[in-house]
Amino acid sequence: MRLSRDHVAKVTRQMPDPGIHLLPGFVPATDADYDRVVAEIIAGAPNDGFWVFAYGSLIWNPDFDFTEQRKAVARGWRRRFCLGWDYRWRGNREQPGLMLALDRGGQCNGVIFRLPDAAIEANMHRLIRREMSMVPSAFPPRWIQVETPEGPLKALTFAMNRNSGRYIGTLDDEATADVLATACGFRGSMAEYLHATVSHLDMLGIRDRHLWRLQEMVAERLEREMPVSS
Repeated sequence: MRLSRDHVAKVTRQMPDPGIHLLPGFVPATDADYDRVVAEIIAGAPNDGFWVFAYGSLIWNPDFDFTEQRKAVARGWRRRFCLGWDYRWRGNREQPGLMLALDRGGQCNGVIFRLPDAAIEANMHRLIRREMSMVPSAFPPRWIQVETPEGPLKALTFAMNRNSGRYIGTLDDEATADVLATACGFRGSMAEYLHATVSHLDMLGIRDRHLWRLQEMVAERLEREMPVSS
C-alpha cells in the first residue's frame, strides 16, 4: 500500500465545524424522520438475525454494538466515491469532498455485523442518526442479498439513489483522485478516509482494485506537492 499515514499527515488540518449545508430540495432530518425510518427498517427485517453490510467507514468505525462479524459479498453493487458534495465532514466550500456509497454494477466485498437481538432499535437509531442528516436521504437504507462463507442472507446497507441531486456519477479516476488528495473538513481529510478504508480492507484480505488504484494516485499527488520523508 503506497498511501501512508505520512501522506495523510501532510494534508490534514484543523477546521471548525461549519454546520449542516443544505442543498436545494433537502431539509434537516427530525426525530420524527428517524423514528419513521427505524420503524420501517425493523418492520422489513428478516427473522433469522439482523445484519448490517459495511463497505466503507462502517468497517473501521461501526459506531454500533454487534455480536458477530463476517466477510460478505454483495453482487450487483460496487463501492464508489459518488456521494457529494461534502462541504462539512471531510470537505469544505473551497475543496468539497466525496464519500463512498454503494452504486449499481459489479460486486462489493465487505463486512456484515450482526446486531444484538435485544438492542436492535437502539442501535438502529445510532446508525440512522449517523448516516442520515438530511431528508430525503441520498443513499437510503435498504435490504440486500449478500453471500457469506456460511451461506446467503439479507443485510441492511445504504445504497446510492442515482436520482438524487447528490449523485456524482461522471468523475473519472483522475478527477476523483484530485478530490481525495485535497479535500479536508472538520472530521478529517479525504486522504485519511481513503487510507483507513483501504488499510482495513487489506487487513481483512480484501483487495478492491479500484480503491487500490486510487490510493496509489492520491499518494503520487501528495508526493508531487509535498514530498514525504522516507
